[in-house]
Amino acid sequence: MKKLLLTATVLACSICASFAGDGKSFKETKIVIVPDECRFRDMEFQIDTFYSAFIGSSNSYFQTGSGGGFGLNFFFARYFGIGYEAQWYANNGNAQHLPLAGNLFFRYPICAWNLAPYVLVGGGGTWNGHGSGYGNVGVGLEYRLTNNIGLFADGRYYYGGTGNVANIRSGLRIAF
Repeated sequence: MKKLLLTATVLACSICASFAGDGKSFKETKIVIVPDECRFRDMEFQIDTFYSAFIGSSNSYFQTGSGGGFGLNFFFARYFGIGYEAQWYANNGNAQHLPLAGNLFFRYPICAWNLAPYVLVGGGGTWNGHGSGYGNVGVGLEYRLTNNIGLFADGRYYYGGTGNVANIRSGLRIAF
């Protein structure tokens, strides 16, 4: 009887083992998480349109006023770019025009959040009956809604021949 019970147990175990396999016949499943593509490309061209407000003093060329403008930027690397902009705004009923403004940008994209904080330095010239040069420094933040559309806001400090004033801008950026 013991021999029959032992034989039945060995037979049952071998049948179970044949169904279970040796563990090598099953394929391992690996889960791979692919990160989203960064919305800030290494090389891109941008078109900006924005609202702009100057906060100045009564003794400077720029006085408090608001208006708008456009900009063209080219990022030749993910972190570095150059830009041109033009602004028009009302200053005590007079239209002001800033046609020759150029900037150098340094941005640091945070791809997981679709954000890119940036700093800029630049300068240009103004005229409205007489010409004057200026320099500017600033900081800003861009949020990309899609790979090609973003919202931005920045603040700048203008210094030099035009007086010391602040400029606040916010707008829409289209990147190609």
